[in-house]
Amino acid sequence: MFEGFTVADVPVDEARVHVRHGGTGPAVLLLHGHPRTGSTWHAVAPALVARGFTVVCPDLRGYGRSVGPPPAPDHSAHSKRAVARDMVQLMTTLGHERFHVVGHDRGAYVALRLALDHEHRVDRLTLIDCIPISEHLARADARFATAWWHWFFFAQPEVPERVIGADPLAWYRADPRTMGAENHAEWSAAVHDPAVVRAMLEDYRAGLTVDRRHEEEDRAAGRRLSVPLLVLWTLRDDLEELYGDPLPIWRAWADDVRGHGVDSGHHVAEEAPQALVDALTSFLPVPDAAGT
Repeated sequence: MFEGFTVADVPVDEARVHVRHGGTGPAVLLLHGHPRTGSTWHAVAPALVARGFTVVCPDLRGYGRSVGPPPAPDHSAHSKRAVARDMVQLMTTLGHERFHVVGHDRGAYVALRLALDHEHRVDRLTLIDCIPISEHLARADARFATAWWHWFFFAQPEVPERVIGADPLAWYRADPRTMGAENHAEWSAAVHDPAVVRAMLEDYRAGLTVDRRHEEEDRAAGRRLSVPLLVLWTLRDDLEELYGDPLPIWRAWADDVRGHGVDSGHHVAEEAPQALVDALTSFLPVPDAAGT
């Protein structure tokens, strides 16, 4: 995977970020979801490099081979605000003052927070398979709780660690034929690490508490995204089934919103990488011959 990419472990204030990066031209930061690592982008990242972009694929704080601080009682150590700061410091270290951000699933919440807190660093934002956490919770009903029950299970103290740890592969279930053998092996190693599982659960615990509060504070203050926003959702997942067209929800958060569904299951970077690359390169400014 990632032939020609540089692999590094980059220290930031509170964590150490494991990252793959390569290419020349405008930078694109790709943020994975749960329970994946940065290797989920193994088919997307080289295709973007071939289109003239620099691509940065980190493991989020506590996921994969990135190492963060111990969990905090209020879950703030794994808040999207904290992880977004990791990403900004990472991109500064790699020499990228401004960059595009693409986030999927839990990585989309980090991407949203990054763009809200550090908007001057972001050129364009792409969010995949998500609406804001606070919007989910404001709409939560029996149908949502039945479909997304794992949010509330993961929030329980200690129990999900024991359940997942008993047999991580049975809990998460993933097909190496779809993921690719190397990506699957990296993912498998990650979910067998109790520290990684704990960090992934803290991500969800932060979502229901500190992250929700941060979003509600943004709304109360009238904060909006001014950067162009592309919203993508996978047609064989359930976001559209739950909410219909998600674009009206996002128009309450951003000034410039566009988007569409993609014919894929949830893990679009693995299941429909070409369709995702086409959607991204239709949205992101095409680098010129000088790579700018």
